[in-house]
Amino acid sequence: MKLNELSDNPGAARKQKRVARGPGSGKGKTAGRGIKGQKSRSGVAIGGYEGGQMPLYRRLPKRGFNKPNQKHYAVVNLGLIQKFVDAGKLDAKGEINAEALVASGLLRRALDGVRVLAKGEITSAVTLNVAGASKAAIEAVEKVGGKVTVATVAAE
Repeated sequence: MKLNELSDNPGAARKQKRVARGPGSGKGKTAGRGIKGQKSRSGVAIGGYEGGQMPLYRRLPKRGFNKPNQKHYAVVNLGLIQKFVDAGKLDAKGEINAEALVASGLLRRALDGVRVLAKGEITSAVTLNVAGASKAAIEAVEKVGGKVTVATVAAE
């Protein structure tokens, strides 16, 4: 097979309707916009406009707060750690930290640290050094003879 022999499945890609291309096209003259009015003109953005009435999004009160300097943690489940240990991508005998998880391919990036959750089973005694871990995850690791060190990240 060559590149010039590649083609889409029949019916997979429909041709785009070309508007305002004469009466024979079925979308000529007004191009399907009707006659007159705001929506028939170009450069119109109506989203949320209510004809001059105070829009709903401005009538409702503001709620909540987004912390500007909040931390975003990369989340890892115990089951995934075990899977990577079994596959030989992570060393169960050495310390497993953010750098080791990124190097193994389990995480793309560590963000502000790694947080371990208890989803899945862990059978290897591993030593984890992470920014955060759930109580259930710590219990599960210690139950099989492992150790979890939660590194306190200095407040900036």
